[in-house]
Order: sequence, then C-alpha cells, then structure tokens
Amino acid sequence: MSSSARLRRWLVDGLVTAFLLLIGGFGSHFAQENQEATGALRTHLDVLGYALILAAAAATITRRRWPLPTLAVVAGLTAAYLIIGYPYGPILISFAVVIYTVAVGLTLRQAAWAGAAAFVLMALHAFFPISDFTNTHFNGLLPSAAFVAVPFAIGVTVRVSREAVQRSRADEARRIADDERLRVAQEVHDVVGHGLAAINMQAEIALHLLPRKPEEAEAALTRISRSSKAALDELRVTLGVLRQRGERAPAPGLAQLPALRDRLAESGLPVQLAVVGDAVELPLAVDLAAYRVVQESLTNVLRHAGAATAAVVVTYTAESVVVEVTDTGRGGAGPVAAPGHGLSGMRERVTALGGTLSAGPRPGGAGWRVHAELPVLPPASDEDAGW
Repeated sequence: MSSSARLRRWLVDGLVTAFLLLIGGFGSHFAQENQEATGALRTHLDVLGYALILAAAAATITRRRWPLPTLAVVAGLTAAYLIIGYPYGPILISFAVVIYTVAVGLTLRQAAWAGAAAFVLMALHAFFPISDFTNTHFNGLLPSAAFVAVPFAIGVTVRVSREAVQRSRADEARRIADDERLRVAQEVHDVVGHGLAAINMQAEIALHLLPRKPEEAEAALTRISRSSKAALDELRVTLGVLRQRGERAPAPGLAQLPALRDRLAESGLPVQLAVVGDAVELPLAVDLAAYRVVQESLTNVLRHAGAATAAVVVTYTAESVVVEVTDTGRGGAGPVAAPGHGLSGMRERVTALGGTLSAGPRPGGAGWRVHAELPVLPPASDEDAGW
C-alpha cells in the first residue's frame, strides 16, 4: 500500500472514530432520557458508563489493522456496559462498526465464528441481575442479535462484491495479456516466416549451383545475407512498435511493397506490383494489416506454389483499400496453420478491423488468389445514422 493510500485510510478511520466518540458522548444522554421515560432504564449513566462508551469508540481506530483484537475489546466493553445495566445507546454503533469491519476483512468462516462469539458475549447481559432472575432483560436478545446480524450481512455483501470486481479485473488483465501474446506471436511469425522462406529458397538455389557454378552460388549466398539482415531489421522495428504501443516508430505498410517485391525477386519469385487509384494515408492498423496480408500471401507462394510468378494489385477507394494477390503456381494454401498464424492469422487481422478476406484457387484451378478489403473509415455511429 502506498503512503498516500495509507494516509487516507488512517484519516478515514480517524474521522469514523471521532464521529463515534461524538455521538457516544452526547447521544447516550438522550438515549438514557428516552428509556427512563418508558421505565426501561436500570442504571443511570455515571463516569464508568461514559468511560466504557468512549473507550469502545476509541478502540475502533485499530479495527482495520487488528480486526479480531479490536472486536474482542469492543465486544467486552459493550458487554460490561450492558451487564451493569446502562441504557442501550450509541455504544452499540461502535460494536456494529467493528462487526462490519470483521465481515469485510476476514474470510466468511473467520467472520462467522468471530460474530457468533461476539453475540454470545453480548447476550450475557440478558441474564442479569442474577439475584433477581425475574427482572432479567431477555427482550435485549433481539437488539443484540440485530446489531450483529445486520452489519455482518452488509459486510459480507461488500466483501463478495469487491472480490467479484477483483476477479473481473484479473480476468480482464489475463485476457489483455493473452491478446498481447497473440499479437506479438502474429507479428513475429509474419516477419520471421517471410524471411526464413526467402532464405530457404535462396539456400536451395545455392546448393544446386555450388558444384557447377560456384560464382552464381556465391551470389545466392550474398542474397541470403541481405535477406537475413532485412528480416532482422524488420523484426527489430516490429518489436520496437510492440514495446512502444504507439505510432511513433515506423511500422511496415503498403509503401514498403516495392522493397518486398525486390527481396522476393532475389529469392526467385518474380512479383508484379500494380496500384489502382490515388494512394492515400491509411490508419496505421489498416496499413500494417494490408501489408501483412500481401507479405503472408507471397510467403505462402514462395513456400508452396513451386515455380511460379505472383501479382499484387492494391486498389484505393474513398471507403476502403483492397489488396489482391494471385500466383501461377500449383495452388493451395499449404498446411493449415495454428490459430493466429498463416491464413487464419490474416483473416483475424482483417476481420478485427471490420474488413473481409477470401482465399482460394483461381478460376480454372491455376494458382491461388487472396482478396482482402479493409475499410479506411470507422463505421458510422447511431448518431451519424440519424437515430
């Protein structure tokens, strides 16, 4: 607990104690007059009576730090007050406040046992004076039970509500952490998967050329070096964006498609790139998602399509940006990926932004086609629609 929170807690406890001292000192006199008028008074308040009242009120200052010892002290003072025969009054409020604190701060089992023990101690006054058993106050059992049961029930209700709120917050924190882990895994998969696919293709070319054309194999190894460096640089940028949770760091977007095309060409996949419409500045999330769709689609072509070429068309409209990736390979999306990766990962990205994605064989069965449409404006609210 911080020092400011601790200070606030002691301030609240001090105010509650001061209030109980005030009503105990002044309110008890009026309670005595009322019970004297009805003939229910057994013993007039004196110095001892006021001392018990004020001591019980003062003891509440420690109720949250030491709830059970405080309850024992206040219950004992209250029981002594009632056994002597002083009038029912504000001392019972001090007792109720401590019962409430015990119910809020302890487990239900502990609070129930403590409340039961306090009630038994309080109920003793109903059997006094022992010398005149016919004049005992069994009707005092009902208010004694009420001053235990009511604050106990309120305290338990408050504690259960607080625990529900804490569980809800913990569940929300776990959900956010899970979403964050999925987001990081998705970003790393997109970056590393693309880079490794390109490196694998170039390595196979180098191994094929090494025995007969070592100079061309050397060129392939050089491309491997460049591809690995580019993948590491992009991974570094991506992790920087994830750490900052903001838009300050440069994130990949559609503007980087020419560089992606050149890297894939070096890996043996010719890519045609076309842009339809005037390029506009897109929201960061939309720009990144569109780029990742193209990157993942081309990576799948590199992995699974065999000898092929690919084409990327980016279409800008006033309401959306559309990306379409087609290839001339043997088709197929490759093995089904785990959730958050591959084709399913692309679809999750797009649908999370209100877009649509479709993927399947091209008409005629030659190659594969991925089509994604992402809105560039947020959906209209009810107020915008005139409701």
